[in-house]
Amino acid sequence: MLLVWLYGVMVVGAVSRSAVQISTEFDKAPLAYSLSAVAGLVYGFITYSLVRGGETARRAALVCCAAELAGVLIVGTWTLVEPSAFPDATVWSDYGMGYLFIPVLLPLSAMYWLRGRSAGSR
Repeated sequence: MLLVWLYGVMVVGAVSRSAVQISTEFDKAPLAYSLSAVAGLVYGFITYSLVRGGETARRAALVCCAAELAGVLIVGTWTLVEPSAFPDATVWSDYGMGYLFIPVLLPLSAMYWLRGRSAGSR
């Protein structure tokens, strides 16, 4: 239940942030704002999969969490190596430092929990 709640909070945060930024200042940092929107969609799908339950949803959530972690690591490294590419922060900038590093810790926690769950343990 905690994972669902945390992912729900991240959905609201990422989608709200990107919606405001895209609608008001998209030309300032289109890559950053688009990546925040993508993060929000990923968080939304993972939240849906966790709520839905079942083996197929669990596997889909596991794959999405791995993709989310890859995104956080890639974007986090990119923002440190080439900060000029990101005139404004994304949800995943600096490994999610603006979100208390939850974007890097959440997929790790979720993958650990999801790997421990199987069709037989539900």
